[in-house]
Amino acid sequence: MTLSDPVPAPSAPAAGIRPPVADSRITVRSHHGDDVEDRYEWFREKEDAAVIAHLEAENAYTQQRTAHLEGLRERIFGEIKGRTLETDLSVPTRRGEWWYYGRTVEGKQYGIQCRAPLASPDDWTPPELSPDVEVPGEQILLDGNVEADGHEFFSLGSFEVSNDGALMLFGVDVAGDERYTVRVRNLVTGEQLPDEIPDTFAGATFSPDGRFIVYTTVDDAWRPDTVWLHELGTAVEDDAKLFHEPDEKFWVGAGFTRSDRFLVIGLGSSITSEEWLLDADDLRGEPRVVWPRTEGVEYDSEHAVVDGEDVLFILHNDDALDFELVRVAASDPTGERSVVIPHRPGERLLGVSTFRDWGVVGYRRGGLARLGMLDYATSEVSEIAFDEPLYSVGTGGNPEWAPPLLRLGYGSFVTPGTVYDLDVATGELHLRKRQPVLGGYEPDDYAQARVWATAQDGTQIPISLVYKRSFGDAGAAPRPVHLYGYGSYEHSIEPGFSVPRLSELDRGVVFAVAHVRGGGEMGRQWYEDGKLLNKRNTFTDFVDSALHLIDHGYTTPSQLVAEGGSAGGLLMGAVANLAPELFAGVLADVPFVDALTTILDPSLPLTVIEWDEWGDPLHNADVYSYMKSYSPYENVRTDVAYPRILAVTSLNDTRVLYVEPAKWVARLREVGADALLKCEMVAGHGGVSGRYNAWRERAFELAWLLDVLGVADA
Repeated sequence: MTLSDPVPAPSAPAAGIRPPVADSRITVRSHHGDDVEDRYEWFREKEDAAVIAHLEAENAYTQQRTAHLEGLRERIFGEIKGRTLETDLSVPTRRGEWWYYGRTVEGKQYGIQCRAPLASPDDWTPPELSPDVEVPGEQILLDGNVEADGHEFFSLGSFEVSNDGALMLFGVDVAGDERYTVRVRNLVTGEQLPDEIPDTFAGATFSPDGRFIVYTTVDDAWRPDTVWLHELGTAVEDDAKLFHEPDEKFWVGAGFTRSDRFLVIGLGSSITSEEWLLDADDLRGEPRVVWPRTEGVEYDSEHAVVDGEDVLFILHNDDALDFELVRVAASDPTGERSVVIPHRPGERLLGVSTFRDWGVVGYRRGGLARLGMLDYATSEVSEIAFDEPLYSVGTGGNPEWAPPLLRLGYGSFVTPGTVYDLDVATGELHLRKRQPVLGGYEPDDYAQARVWATAQDGTQIPISLVYKRSFGDAGAAPRPVHLYGYGSYEHSIEPGFSVPRLSELDRGVVFAVAHVRGGGEMGRQWYEDGKLLNKRNTFTDFVDSALHLIDHGYTTPSQLVAEGGSAGGLLMGAVANLAPELFAGVLADVPFVDALTTILDPSLPLTVIEWDEWGDPLHNADVYSYMKSYSPYENVRTDVAYPRILAVTSLNDTRVLYVEPAKWVARLREVGADALLKCEMVAGHGGVSGRYNAWRERAFELAWLLDVLGVADA
């Protein structure tokens, strides 16, 4: 059937509340001899008053349908708030002559950026800060609450202080469209400089000498394509174009090496990358390529000085599926390669960070991300060990070139976010801070585990579980389960702690993550097996994970809710079509559910870049047919009963346009599905801004989810 064929009348919601009925305005899409009639493509006209009116009617309907959950939403919001130390400080990070840290204050939506002077040049131990104790010499650099005043939305896309500590730049978005206006402030006088750069992408940065700002801008498809050099005190119109990438498949970014020796201009598509170097003391010079791009070869470089020579450590996948680390002379990057860490199939190298005297390597083994210290002299890697069977770890807050300590971030499903400093000389871990969880949280009251589901083709799919022990072991008896999935872009869902999740666990819900193919949990092949013409593996892996949990007594279909966002929202739409009988509900955040329509249109944001991930249906009939076979909007079924569905989106989202879930919900309603749409009218891809707003948003979703699971009154 086509999208305009007659369909059964939708079933009436409870208490006579009627859903909005959108006008049918048929648009015909024609590709590869296939004509598709679409009744709701007109939703794409964002400036049409009828579109806004429809979205507002959807919001009103959703509010009516969920009004009975208002009390539960308030309780969950109160639980999140009550478990959070609202007035708190981050662990200070040393940079130059200052300790930099952030504050949060009870009742305020946004963070406050601060700094305090070092006690001495040899001071490497961060001060232990307390909210009720004044910090000697503290300076308030940026108060997000002040900057957000008068705006419904506020997001900080760039924030940096110059090396000498005298200047600060910050980039602000007040619409949610990820276009930031960069401003500069003199931290000595407090004066706002006249320099103002509109419509930048995130990540603007000072040059090491503080004379220039390097920033990127986007094209009409929201692709970062151009790197610019702004000299402070000059007109933006006179800014120099450092680099422009015309190929629509490539994103562009720029940043300085930790050594401040080079500006690195990086280009990347989903499968190919390229880097160009500029000497930091000659930014108006000609950039030189590290390795010329080769289709299918990805790499990134880090500068170091070894035995007095400028070298580049390059992580690459040239004839090395799970990547290899090599060292080359910075003066001749295409010359002789010295292998530092050879390719090891199944052990995915993730990245390398270089410091003056040593390096840090990130890699993935057995489904977990790990870190190891790299000895420049021997190329040996010493893994940093942790006790928990499931955990996540990474470096962070390490701007200095020659520190004696390495800052780490650590956590698990049951261990709140933790900051360590590793003494590189001794290997000792110093606990600097663990995220406080108020209300008597005890990690031992909760358990985490990993089980394995067997996919249709025999592949073993890891499933992570976390639950509260007082309700019994997971699998001992059927319980409500919240199953999360993503499975795209080689993005891995790491074991991480969540305060809002406790509101589920404390009501007896088991939270589970299906680590499906298309993600990166099990190495690069795991990703390759879930993209392009293998994309269906992502969906069937999730279905098989749900079946495993049902067949092994963890849950039942009436006690199972699925959730995914963005590309994970595509997963939600696909599994709702494939196996609606397995789920009581589906929560889809900013869902990519009209995938084929979007990927067919190269004028839309990010489309051309996405062809490496999904295929090019515009020019390839086989890709067109394959995507049409799974795109959720095109495959809504008339022969099944759908689970309850909640789709959440944002009007100003530039990554997954609001039109996709709006069309999907309208189509689902035609076949009698109980589908709700919630559209934030001033927000972007990440949803609302401000921590209290974000808590209320999550409380709304969790209340709906608990209601579907039948534990709203638990």
